[in-house]
Amino acid sequence: MAEGRSGEDIVSEYLDQNPHLVKWVESLRGVHETNKQWHARREFFLRNMETFPTVQPGFPSPSLDRLLSLSICWANHIFLGCRYPQPVMDRIKEMADGVVVNDAPVRKTRDEIMGKGKRTTGGDDDSCAKRAKPGNPFKQGPPPQAPAEHQPFFNRLYKAVAWKLVSAGGFGPNLDHFEILRACTESSKESLSCVFVPLKDIPDLPAARTQKEGQVCELRCQTVYLGTGYGRDEAAAKAMASKEALKAFQGRKVTVKICRRRFNGRDVEDLVLLDDQPRNPGFPPAISYPFQPEQQGDGPS
Repeated sequence: MAEGRSGEDIVSEYLDQNPHLVKWVESLRGVHETNKQWHARREFFLRNMETFPTVQPGFPSPSLDRLLSLSICWANHIFLGCRYPQPVMDRIKEMADGVVVNDAPVRKTRDEIMGKGKRTTGGDDDSCAKRAKPGNPFKQGPPPQAPAEHQPFFNRLYKAVAWKLVSAGGFGPNLDHFEILRACTESSKESLSCVFVPLKDIPDLPAARTQKEGQVCELRCQTVYLGTGYGRDEAAAKAMASKEALKAFQGRKVTVKICRRRFNGRDVEDLVLLDDQPRNPGFPPAISYPFQPEQQGDGPS
């Protein structure tokens, strides 16, 4: 399939050129898939058909079953946050090269945010590069080599964002901060993860914050935390989180580090993107955490 245009345009043109495939392809749609989920999975499927040469439209085969299973695994990962054994994750990530999904949020339940209903105590003494104490909150976390592995990507993203901001006239309040960050991330062949939760479900809010209405958005890319934003609705929260994330790109460089944060009332080590400006290394509580044991097992979660 051709490159350089939107996925919808590419799929539409491909099906226009191959009208005999339309009915068969549509028969592969799951009954519970939304239009957005189906369009993304359909593009994933069609992009990879040529790598399964024994797939014959309209005829069942092990190759077809394999391709459909991988497409479903990928869609479940993108839209539902499911994780699979690492070989499967590596395979679907490779197969998804070129497929762009805009605004695929991962949502958390109230119980997940509140630690199964247990009220937690506050704390703002997070600091970078401190290891968890023996007997801690969580024994999992990013591996020590993770910052070095992620740094090359964020060096490229830094350059892309810098050029984008220059062309937009510099960082300012009138920019579409999310669109800039999204476009630069996707030009680097990655995607943003947006996690939303109601503000009232966030434990340990500062005492001065009496406003309980609204949404909280946390942005990540490649499991690295970028920023958190609050707003009256998801769009406003996402815009504020993007603005906060872009602030890191105003310095001379960005650095991926392992830092201490709070998640479900416990101290955890998280991957965080920082700039080179000296400041108090305090972070909002994490509302997502990609390094939990249940997401690293041998089966889907």
